[in-house]
Amino acid sequence: MKIGLGGGCHWCTEAVFQAVAGISKVDQGFICSDPPDESWSEAVVVTFDPVDLPIEVLIEVHLRTHSSTSHHKMRGKYRSAIYVYDAGTAVKVGRILRKLQHGFDDPLVTKVLRLADFKASDERFQNYYANAPERPFCKTYIDPKLTLLRKQYGSALRETAAAAE
Repeated sequence: MKIGLGGGCHWCTEAVFQAVAGISKVDQGFICSDPPDESWSEAVVVTFDPVDLPIEVLIEVHLRTHSSTSHHKMRGKYRSAIYVYDAGTAVKVGRILRKLQHGFDDPLVTKVLRLADFKASDERFQNYYANAPERPFCKTYIDPKLTLLRKQYGSALRETAAAAE
């Protein structure tokens, strides 16, 4: 199954989901949807096995690893969204978001949108964290997200350091 996830920097989002078991591929880039959300926004498309990784867990990890309750000034570039390919998945994701809302103090701003188009990031930015985790950006922004993952979702992470493509 494939789903798009947007919320923050796609370098961060890519690193988070490369660490999650049950995901076989993470494509980093930009996604657009239908108006009024047709502008390109940083995101990833993940390919996952819903038997190994329930979509509810995938969505909760997504919500907890970006500012899913904030209407901050960068929302145009970093749209908080779950991008789907069909109406049935949109309904299911909407139900999951309503259920998960109970675990947040503030309202979620995450939208459920149709994935209209995807374009990959430049190749030099692919696997950004995996290629150089010592970069200052990685230490400042990605490492704290991975620490949160290990603390709160340890059972959902890969057993080895091998990442999804």
